[in-house]
Amino acid sequence: MDTATFTANNVWMMVCTALVFFMHSGFAFLEIGLTRQKNTINILFKNIFIITVGLLMYFGWGFNLMYPGEFNGWLGFSGFGLDMDPAGVTTAYAEGRYTYWTDFLFQGMFAATAGTIVSGAVAERIRIGPFMVFIILYVGLIYPIVGSWQWGEGFLYSLGGEDGVGFYDFAGSTLVHSVGGWGALIAIWLLGPRIGKFGEHGKSNAIPGHNIPMATAGVLILWLGWFGFNGGSVLSADPARTSLVLTTTSLAAAAGGVAAFLVSTLAYKTYDLTMFLNGILGGLVGITAGADLMSPNEAVLVGLISGAIVVGGISLIDRVKLDDPVGAVTVHLICGIWGTLAVGIFGAKAGGQQFLYQLSGVAAAGIFCVVSAFVIIYGLKKTTGIRVERQEELEGLDLHEHGMDSYADFRMNQH
Repeated sequence: MDTATFTANNVWMMVCTALVFFMHSGFAFLEIGLTRQKNTINILFKNIFIITVGLLMYFGWGFNLMYPGEFNGWLGFSGFGLDMDPAGVTTAYAEGRYTYWTDFLFQGMFAATAGTIVSGAVAERIRIGPFMVFIILYVGLIYPIVGSWQWGEGFLYSLGGEDGVGFYDFAGSTLVHSVGGWGALIAIWLLGPRIGKFGEHGKSNAIPGHNIPMATAGVLILWLGWFGFNGGSVLSADPARTSLVLTTTSLAAAAGGVAAFLVSTLAYKTYDLTMFLNGILGGLVGITAGADLMSPNEAVLVGLISGAIVVGGISLIDRVKLDDPVGAVTVHLICGIWGTLAVGIFGAKAGGQQFLYQLSGVAAAGIFCVVSAFVIIYGLKKTTGIRVERQEELEGLDLHEHGMDSYADFRMNQH
């Protein structure tokens, strides 16, 4: 490969790395926008913790746990830290698509995302200490192990035998989003709902977020970041594949938003912006598993179904008395499962055998993540406790967990 192509590939991957990093701003804006002012510092603290500690853990062992080289297909580890082999910055590495350092950093940006998904779901009532312990164990160990099963060429990758790749997940509908979604589901189940979320006879009460404009900005930032999330997963600057992926990604996002807006309007007779926003995210999560395999028409179908799923899923979560302030379980878990299965229904790999491969991947990741998350969170619940005291929850976690006020000047000017 010539130097110019190698450089172009690597620069594209570094740009995508920056875009995926920028997504963490989007997650932070979305989460604080959809929750109450009194918990803003707490949510921001958790997000910053996830990014910093997540990247250090991925450097320490996660990268080599996720990409162990030759291994038994279930669990492998190639050592601590990063490799200093000079060949890592030449065309000898990864067929000249990027350098070793770019490979690590791009994948490291993904690692924190699984933890951020959980952060939004448990907002406004979890103790910060046990949450940090959970993140260290879940992002540091569970996420890279599941990722190794496909991206590290483990047993899910090998399901197809000599015929080729079995389970397929282009950019992580299951390996990133569902991993975070399963953790979020178990966490909110064991944690319980916020005070006042469910009233008499189990009726669900809306707890409005304090800054919907900020939540909207968060979703737009996430959409932009997804150009790096999916576009970088091409793993080169190949013009045909990258332009197709960016097109299918955007069409699915747009279709998801419109479908959620229309379905929620028909169901609830109101123009709900938060449904519109989560529909966009649902479309993005749904297309992530097969963005490189779908035609534009198929991407629109995947997005439309994702948007409808968002409305039904959020309603279902409420009906079973689970409290998810930002809709993380619906968007990342349910739409992640749908997007993964869609690879076997639409696109270049559609077919009954592929659908079974996809179903196997969803089941394997789901069982492992549910058991792991339950063991970690239940263990914390029975030892240190995971929920703040009633008075702390009512007065806000910013004051009691951090001794700070996110809008101190604004509040002082109100008096």
